Amino acid sequence: MNLTDTRIDRAADLAPTDTITQSAGCPPESRATIDSPDSATDPISDTPAAPSPTPRRIDVVRPGMQTTVQDWPGRIGYWHIGVPPSGPMDDLSFRLGNRVLGNPEGAAGLECTLGGPALRFSEPTWVCVTGAVADVRVDGVPVEQWRTVEVPAGGVLDVGAIRGPGMRTYILVAGGIEVTEFLGSASTFTLGKFGGGSGAPLRADEALTLGAPSTRLAPAVPMADQPAFAHRWELAVTEGPHGAPEFFTRDDFDTIIGTDYEVHFNSDRTGVRLIGPKPEWARTDGGEAGLHPSNIHDNAYTVGALDFTGDTPILLGPDGPSLGGFVCPVTVVAADRWKLGQLTPGDKVRFVPIRSEHAAPAAELGVRRRACFGTVLSAGRDGDDGILRRTEVDDETGVTYRRQGDDGVLVEYGTLTLDLGLRARVHALHQHLLAIGRRGVIELTPGIRSLQIRVDPAVLPIPRLLDLLAEAEAQLPNSDQLVVPSRTVHLPLSWDDPSTREAITRYMHGVRADAPWCPWNIEFIRRMNGLPAVEDVYKTVFDAEYLVLGLGDVYLGAPVATPTDPRHRLVTTKYNPARTWTPENAVGIGGAYLCIYGMEGPGGYQFVGRTTQVWNHRARPTGTAGPGVDRFPTDSETPWLLRYFDRIRWHPVEAEELLDLRADFAAGKVDITTENGDFRLADYRKFLAENADSISEFRALQADAFAEERQSWRTAGELTD
Repeated sequence: MNLTDTRIDRAADLAPTDTITQSAGCPPESRATIDSPDSATDPISDTPAAPSPTPRRIDVVRPGMQTTVQDWPGRIGYWHIGVPPSGPMDDLSFRLGNRVLGNPEGAAGLECTLGGPALRFSEPTWVCVTGAVADVRVDGVPVEQWRTVEVPAGGVLDVGAIRGPGMRTYILVAGGIEVTEFLGSASTFTLGKFGGGSGAPLRADEALTLGAPSTRLAPAVPMADQPAFAHRWELAVTEGPHGAPEFFTRDDFDTIIGTDYEVHFNSDRTGVRLIGPKPEWARTDGGEAGLHPSNIHDNAYTVGALDFTGDTPILLGPDGPSLGGFVCPVTVVAADRWKLGQLTPGDKVRFVPIRSEHAAPAAELGVRRRACFGTVLSAGRDGDDGILRRTEVDDETGVTYRRQGDDGVLVEYGTLTLDLGLRARVHALHQHLLAIGRRGVIELTPGIRSLQIRVDPAVLPIPRLLDLLAEAEAQLPNSDQLVVPSRTVHLPLSWDDPSTREAITRYMHGVRADAPWCPWNIEFIRRMNGLPAVEDVYKTVFDAEYLVLGLGDVYLGAPVATPTDPRHRLVTTKYNPARTWTPENAVGIGGAYLCIYGMEGPGGYQFVGRTTQVWNHRARPTGTAGPGVDRFPTDSETPWLLRYFDRIRWHPVEAEELLDLRADFAAGKVDITTENGDFRLADYRKFLAENADSISEFRALQADAFAEERQSWRTAGELTD
């Protein structure tokens, strides 16, 4: 692919779908019945079920506390625009239950959290209940878990409260559950309000349609294959991507792998919060990325990463964010991530470092995945601080390949600075990998100065991937010649919106009242940037043109963007701890970046206001995308509004006007004004050179204010040297 003075057509982003493996550790047959000697013995039925004149169905008598439809491996191929995979949090229990019923391992079933539902079946149906121990009854008669059980026509399967240990129980049904897929999956993502048919947990009196039952059943999941539950867990982890001594001290890292962390009550499918010691940190701050040393320029996360949001460690779950600006020192290997679904508040967690080649294949369902194998297989850790390889692109730019679990690599360019030239280099590599369509690549997710590559290591081992990336560097053109489509998108902004004020109030009452950014984020932004008045913050934001560098920064097409003019870059830090609630489409600044929150959820950027939706819930595409593509191969309509290298310009609206615009947008009545154009890196660098003096003056003033704020934090005990 040649980037020399050429326009990059979006159509070039479309990799052939037949060359893309569906999921890490997931062979191509994973959505078809797998006939394995480990999965079943002594079949109790091998006669096809008679076809029914009416669809087989389940009627929900009692929905349970949080019962959702999930399939495995979930919603793959949309990580780059902020759509998480979802799917069963404990995929091991889920897949084993499907296997003994003769279903495809990925067939849709039900995940039950803390307590299960009561379900009435229209026809005789075989079921298997797996996962954490609960009281399971059919028409009032107790039945065993992990066994195939027939529920008679009109019979009720009742799954009661989980008795522990463990957090989630799974109900698998012969034939699976049939719901309309969204973005290629039936999995429910409740925060995004899609999947599972309704985008929500089960409701009383809801009906679910069942697929055709299998011709082969087994009596039970073998005892040797059943996962072991406990109140103290060992999670096998690999080092990286962000280790010592760059981000953490050596003592920090020894503490991380030598401490029993406690599971916090505020945990869910997005992430498992942990209680543990505060790191000492190897840095005093995150520079342009933020004041706290945990802050980095946004990069793609991976499920199972231990994410330090400030000083708070969080294990990212299958509904977690795809992009963010915090460091992750270790990552749970793919085969052990099922344990995240069973971690219960009060449980203890110990991270056991293993060499990446010792991790069990995620596709396995046998003994090697059932228990805490980390201590058994550990032969010391990788000992490379998460760095797989370093090379030089040219005299000025290096590239670092960081380990992200046993199934991913984070490619980082240059130093820890905000440089659009580095984002251009990331774009060139991204486009190159899409063009070659290498089999085994699962996801490609660009960050500010990085590209995350997730693979199926059984198809594309990490050492071979590193060789492939080295070959790619030799073929990439000079990024200075990059020319890419760049629309200007005009969006309304309700400055200091009442919804963001409410979020700050909630934070002060429920999380932290004494934070330096409370009670008014805009005043904090003013102070950190040395501006005379809050009106100067207002003027800077509305004068700026924000270039979209990444999507999915806090879900669903949410952009991470930075002003093209460095004199408009307001630098601030992120909440520590993070907020537990952020209003949908709040606009905030963190580090030197601006973000629009795609949906309600946690967050850490400092609020400046709120805008209209960046995700269209009315769109109902069902196509399958390859990794990192910007649109569907068969449908030009997409739910997300923005694209890489779009430019956002704000115009002010009152809060009441914004509510009307949001209502119209939700009804499909609003058109966003856009203007087509190009982004040319060579022209941009010429602009920087022509304005170098005034840019330097602005940065010096900003640096003085930043240092003053940092000193005040140090005095208050917020930072230590």
